[in-house]
Amino acid sequence: MYKKLFFSSFFITNLVLSQTTMTNLISDAVYYNGYATTVSDPVPTGLIRLNNARYTRKLTDAELDAFKAKIAMRVTIAALCDNYDRLGEVFLAMVPKNQSTYTINDPNVKRIEIGRYITPFMNKNSTPLEVPYTYDVSNLYSVFHDTALRNTYDLYMELDVFGVPQTQVSGCSGRIDVFSGTLTFFSTDTGATPVDTNSLVPILSYNKLNNYNSTDVTGETVRIVTFNLPNPVTNARFFVISTPHGANSGGEEYIRRQNYTYIDDAQVLTYTPGGISCEPYRVYNTQGNGIYGATPKTFADWTSWNNWCPGNSVPIREFTLPNLTAGNHTLKHTIPTAVFNQQQGYIMLSVYMQGKSNAVLNVKDIKTVDVNIYPNPTSDFVHIQSKTDVTSISLFNAEGRKLIETYNENKIDLSPYSTGIYFLNIVLKDGTTFKHKILKK
Repeated sequence: MYKKLFFSSFFITNLVLSQTTMTNLISDAVYYNGYATTVSDPVPTGLIRLNNARYTRKLTDAELDAFKAKIAMRVTIAALCDNYDRLGEVFLAMVPKNQSTYTINDPNVKRIEIGRYITPFMNKNSTPLEVPYTYDVSNLYSVFHDTALRNTYDLYMELDVFGVPQTQVSGCSGRIDVFSGTLTFFSTDTGATPVDTNSLVPILSYNKLNNYNSTDVTGETVRIVTFNLPNPVTNARFFVISTPHGANSGGEEYIRRQNYTYIDDAQVLTYTPGGISCEPYRVYNTQGNGIYGATPKTFADWTSWNNWCPGNSVPIREFTLPNLTAGNHTLKHTIPTAVFNQQQGYIMLSVYMQGKSNAVLNVKDIKTVDVNIYPNPTSDFVHIQSKTDVTSISLFNAEGRKLIETYNENKIDLSPYSTGIYFLNIVLKDGTTFKHKILKK
């Protein structure tokens, strides 16, 4: 069971009409060609330019303290010299305390993606000149007010929008500016009760997935990641953002496919992207394009093929597990029918978790392990690929009886055993332990 979080300007309006705190973090920041060397143009006061497509801004203690229980986030993107549909995101970045700056690839920075959007086909010479995206991010209240987290990290907001200048836009010859962006938060206590959580677990942040060069099961579209919880967690809420891409003929953008998410081999989320009409966003698509065409489409036409709408925010999907034990847990996300025609395209996937622990549990305590377990199904060997060496692999049958155990090897042989379901217990040299289901064919 899952819940789609989809919000319009109605949510903002209700906030504005009540006693509201407004926090403007980024105002009309200009973004540049994402493929070019990072520009040296002046950076707006208070911002850091991480690259041409991303700015970041540190939240002050006063701003964090001022957030109330119901929080809306508003992203506004304005047209400059890119008139295509592009991906944009908002990230919460956790930077080691008192580190004055950071780079986009700083290994000590932890990130969660809190919002994603698709720009419309906008021509800067036509109105409307900008498009708003609104999100309910009330779950961040406990993050913003988490004293232990703030004692360890400074909290930054990153606003990203990738673009490439297009010379067919009148007035854009020789220019490399593509969009401008604004990021604002609104919050109120009216009609809201803060949720008490003290754990935040970044699992995947804007992770690329396909079945030909970025997968954890050879030939399939599967991402597997193991995360460790030092203490049990209750009411563990998982937030999932994903979009399929590939604009070639038969590409993944145009074919709706079911997605499945598993925790510890139990299916917890099933969804198919899209399923809405894009007509409400036609007004923002002021540049002629092949997605919207010249005339309105029916609901049935839109939902027969579209995975997302240029000019719309991407839904944030959520599921909750009442109890998670201390120790290692494995998340698996898969799109079994994805094709990636001509080996083009990808899925962009983000997942994070919030919950309540009986002890203070913050991101500094969380360890994730990205492993590759292949092939699965198998007729003989299963291989384990990990940045950390393997100490042991134990093979169990479906009844839980141990059949074989190997040491200091990254593979195990299932050829002596009959067709069926088996389980691996894998121990890495840093002490990480996790289980994985294998199908012997």
